Amino acid sequence: MIEKKQIGAKIVWPFTIPSGIITTQVSCINKIAKEIEEIGILTTKSIGPEKREGNKEPILTQYMPGCFLNAVGLTNPGAEEFAKHLSSIKMPEDKFLLVSIFGKNADEFVFVAKKLENFVDGFELNLSCPHAKGYGMQLGQDPEVVEQITRAVIIATKKPVFAKLTPNVSNIGDIARAAIKAGALGLVAINTVGPGCHIIDGNPVLTNKNGGVSGKCIMPIGVKVVKEIRDAVGPEPIIIGMGGISTARDIEAYEKAGANFFGIGSSLAGMKDIEIKNYFSALVSDLNTRRNNAAALLKDVDMNYKKVKVTGKLEQCSDFKLIKTEEKIEASPGQFVFAWIPGVGEKPFSVMDDDPLILGVLERGQFTRAINSLKAGDSFYIRGPYGKPIFIRDNSAIVLIGGGCGVAGLFLLAKKFSSTNKIIILLGAKDKKHLFHLDEFRKYGKVYVATEDGSSGEKGLVTDLLKKIVLEPNSYFFNCGPRAMIDAVLPLELAISPPDRVYSSADYMTSCGVGICGKCADERGRRTCVEGPFMVAC
Repeated sequence: MIEKKQIGAKIVWPFTIPSGIITTQVSCINKIAKEIEEIGILTTKSIGPEKREGNKEPILTQYMPGCFLNAVGLTNPGAEEFAKHLSSIKMPEDKFLLVSIFGKNADEFVFVAKKLENFVDGFELNLSCPHAKGYGMQLGQDPEVVEQITRAVIIATKKPVFAKLTPNVSNIGDIARAAIKAGALGLVAINTVGPGCHIIDGNPVLTNKNGGVSGKCIMPIGVKVVKEIRDAVGPEPIIIGMGGISTARDIEAYEKAGANFFGIGSSLAGMKDIEIKNYFSALVSDLNTRRNNAAALLKDVDMNYKKVKVTGKLEQCSDFKLIKTEEKIEASPGQFVFAWIPGVGEKPFSVMDDDPLILGVLERGQFTRAINSLKAGDSFYIRGPYGKPIFIRDNSAIVLIGGGCGVAGLFLLAKKFSSTNKIIILLGAKDKKHLFHLDEFRKYGKVYVATEDGSSGEKGLVTDLLKKIVLEPNSYFFNCGPRAMIDAVLPLELAISPPDRVYSSADYMTSCGVGICGKCADERGRRTCVEGPFMVAC
């Protein structure tokens, strides 16, 4: 029988999502704390003393179904900035906020703990990250260092402390005892295994080359390590067990090995928020009834890469190109793909057209310059499509509003919805050179154009067009472009249509596409890669 348990001063349900998965943005933490009862421990990403950019994408790859490698690189905003983020939320009484922290030495761990102490229920000491040089596992392999860091944080803060341990050692019992001797309330095990490497066509997928292994494949290791820890520290210390858990039977295996609480991470890949809620509810039911219904709720996510050849490039202006390929894919309106150039990086792009695949690329950095420099006959890789497909009732009035490179995210909607709906298209750009595909757009609807310099269409902004054009009440609106544009058009649209007919796709950058990294969460905690990218206004 599964039930709530005490951790620190709180009594909570015994489930968490491990550090670095989904709850990496404070908005996500806040949303899940309020909406998913069974997740009793909210664990943050690892926070260090200073801002750290981490590794370039790809940072996550799936090398076989349900088995992943990641090398995020301890990306975080730094302790002072994260304290500001945490100050904006208040944890419910039945939720325990566990903040993961890291540093190069005891002084850095203490610095972070003191900065965050007023906003948290407890600390998880990251002594186990396997792919960040000078941090994590390199500290956590030495019992004396583990004891020193743990004791220093415990002296510095009154909040409970948990040491997160690496499985990549031969003396896990000694390390666990060292943390408990120093005063830790409990232990977290395991972090990812490895590191390992996933290679496609001779190219390491991860930009870091090596990454920690997670998912179903590491569960036997996790169970083994938890048992060794329990045997070493005795019955009293709390153990938060994790690593490959996906079903009630997995939880029972960890519980028999000695775990009190349970972390579930990689198994949530591809799930929307409501699906995560239903999954944890099913897990509790399964544990209480000896059933296995939660297994049917797991998602199959496709992170396989396909090599595609460039057939041509439509020159629009110096910083924006349309990349045309020979590949035909099946994409629904609103979906996106990732483009990957080995050794350079990976970025998501709206599917501008799927037959053949066309991507609109605005140059912003190294990767976009590289893909825009490709010539006919050159190749790159794609994965996807990802995102929530859009479905509209036939015989509806649809208004598409795009600004800048966001226009690329609207073309497939116009193309696929035009045969059964009335389409009006409003496009804005800074000048004529930054308008593209106008003749193609005109095949599918009435097009209105505004440019800031007046070189094409009306002089002004797309909002000026929206104010002048008479639109049908209850029209569907789809906005794609800069945040400022979306903020400006939303009030005008909501005066015409209810919120459930107004959709927007802003520039929330995703790094995984399958809902794991949490990087693309909006201000309401919705992960746009699985809930969007077109998000309803209500």
